[in-house]
Amino acid sequence: MKVSIIGGGGLVGSCAAYALQCGGLAREIALLDVNQELAVGQALDLQHGGPSVADQTIVGGGYEHIPSSDVICITAGLRRKPDESRLDLINRNTDLFVQILNDVKAAGPKPTAIVLVVSNPVDILTYVAAQKLGLPENQVIGLGTQLDTIRFCALIAEQLKSPPTQTRALILGEHGESMVPVWSSATIAGLPLDKYPGWSPTLATQLFTRTRGSGAEVIKRKGGAGFAVGIAIRDVIDAVILDQRRVLPVSSVQRGCFGVRDVALSVPTVVGRTGVVDRMEIDLWPKEVQGMRASGAALRKTLDVVLKRIR
Repeated sequence: MKVSIIGGGGLVGSCAAYALQCGGLAREIALLDVNQELAVGQALDLQHGGPSVADQTIVGGGYEHIPSSDVICITAGLRRKPDESRLDLINRNTDLFVQILNDVKAAGPKPTAIVLVVSNPVDILTYVAAQKLGLPENQVIGLGTQLDTIRFCALIAEQLKSPPTQTRALILGEHGESMVPVWSSATIAGLPLDKYPGWSPTLATQLFTRTRGSGAEVIKRKGGAGFAVGIAIRDVIDAVILDQRRVLPVSSVQRGCFGVRDVALSVPTVVGRTGVVDRMEIDLWPKEVQGMRASGAALRKTLDVVLKRIR
């Protein structure tokens, strides 16, 4: 299968390409960027490592790659400033994103292509993509809180000295200020998190606060997140390539899950070759359900402003 990454010359796009290369599942990876020389250079650098990794074709270029792509990953966008919320990005990123969508549509994507939106604010732009591309809604996915979820698990594991791969906890809702920590199903090695040695309500608050601010923390320290975002992107694309039917907290347009409608946000989502295969409305604590609905309401306010602007 072929994966095209729009914004492949940048930090997030190139890290995603590297993660996909190391995963070895994509047969071809195309890096598209407004700076085509940079995209070609990134592709060349990755290609040089190919003999030690996987038998893949890695190229740089432009929208000529879209018609043959099975997955189109959009990472292009302006960077978030250290003290800027993801939703504040909307005024600077919407015009750029709509132009990218127009270019993708004009290039003629496959009717079965899956579009993965990574650009921020991801929930708003996922909804816009679902409206503008003319593809079935299930084929448009936002990275959503998959990144927040693996950050969350990493911080829990670090604090409790637990194995990161056996630490399971979800972040749902908005990829932003109103994200919802799902403590009700959190476990380590199958053991309830609240029974694990060293756990306390105070620690829970501290860990979630740091998770919610992790993006800004990374930006402040190194200028922008890349490695973990690339891994999160690979998680979603691998689920599509292998038709894994894997449950991931990704963003899509909601039609009633947890009482949320007509907005894109993250719920437990079964991801496979056709994109969103199903959504799982699992039992949550009442306050978690309330958090999901509040997250949807917060996003809807911004979305209403955006849709008026771009129509």
